[in-house]
Amino acid sequence: MDEVTRGARALVLCPDIRSVSYDLTANERLEEAKGLALAIGVVIAHSEIFTIRQMQPNTLFGSGQVERIKTDCELHDAELVIVDGALTPIQQRNLEEKFKRKVIDRTGLILEIFGERAATAEGRLQVELAHLDYQQSRLVRSWTHLERQRGGFGFLGGPGETQIEADRRMIRQRMGRLRRELEQVRKTRALHRERRGRAPWPVIALVGYTNAGKSTLFNRLTGSNVMAEDMLFATLDPTMRAISLLGVEKAILSDTVGFISDLPTQLVAAFRATLEEVTGADIICHVRDMAGEAHAAQKKQVLEVLSDLDVVDSETGQSDIPILEVWNKADLLDKDRLAELQDAADSTDAVLISASTGAGIDAFADRVAEMLTAAAREITVTIPVSDGRRIAWLHAHGDVRSERDAGEGEKGPERELTVRLNPKELGQFEAL
Repeated sequence: MDEVTRGARALVLCPDIRSVSYDLTANERLEEAKGLALAIGVVIAHSEIFTIRQMQPNTLFGSGQVERIKTDCELHDAELVIVDGALTPIQQRNLEEKFKRKVIDRTGLILEIFGERAATAEGRLQVELAHLDYQQSRLVRSWTHLERQRGGFGFLGGPGETQIEADRRMIRQRMGRLRRELEQVRKTRALHRERRGRAPWPVIALVGYTNAGKSTLFNRLTGSNVMAEDMLFATLDPTMRAISLLGVEKAILSDTVGFISDLPTQLVAAFRATLEEVTGADIICHVRDMAGEAHAAQKKQVLEVLSDLDVVDSETGQSDIPILEVWNKADLLDKDRLAELQDAADSTDAVLISASTGAGIDAFADRVAEMLTAAAREITVTIPVSDGRRIAWLHAHGDVRSERDAGEGEKGPERELTVRLNPKELGQFEAL
């Protein structure tokens, strides 16, 4: 079987299984699958929805549908078949034998994207671990007794080992090493998060469905050049930058990996540490693509992931961390829809923006600043003039309303400062 590379022609198939309930419509799922396929650089030769009334254990599709797909492969000169669903190893093997082409399912497709996009050491470790976890169940005898099986981290790449049992043993050993390395990375990340927790700067986390515009908003606010394209999973690794807001001298803005429906279980576990950055945030900004028809279903998916992270209560929908809904892509709305959403945003405490054009960004920044300073309160403290460190700290991190000489104290001349601090800053000051 020939190897498939970027630029290959692919059939994208969306099984619509009658016994399964989906959050997205079949058309929406097909469009998402096509977006995922484009994200790994294949050419979509043909795409189609297949209604499946009863799943076939050996092939998923019915025998007539299998023949149809085989004919379509020939007709459209396709080298790759992408199935937007979960295939068992046996189903994948059988379909490859029937089509005489490489077949990958939704999990393999997403893993392929993640393998290409992971930029940090931790991201690469997580992706490799997820790949190996997925691969070890795919080591089935495919074409001949000792045919060279899929190898490397990707499924569009080169061949790998020849002996299945040797492969499995090597994979298990490699996974063990990766888990140990990841554990060390997680400990380091936890230390960094703890250090940030002791720092006075609030953290603002951008979350949302993939391709909602988080990275575009991140770049707009920070002046950075984080990869932001009209592409699913354009960015994977969390990125952090310092920003200034009204009344907040410094805050940390964090751009996280985009969420998606039916995220492979291997990746839910692998990227949990990455998403845990969200749990330490002072504010979560949920960026939504309001120009897309599936925005309601996408919101549900995001809230489910936040619930898995114990950020949102699955029963009440409440969160200990304030969540601000950011309705993005206003520039793609017609006039009537724009007016309708603006009224809705005003009545629901959401903000309507266009990260692409910059419309509404100032209002969004002001709103975040207002939320960060809402819990702040004024305190009056008297500090010896000789304690310049604490006085300087208040000027650097608080909103000093007034300052005057307070006469002589036990340690010499003193200064009286009235300063506005949020609870986090107050805790930091008291710990000095």
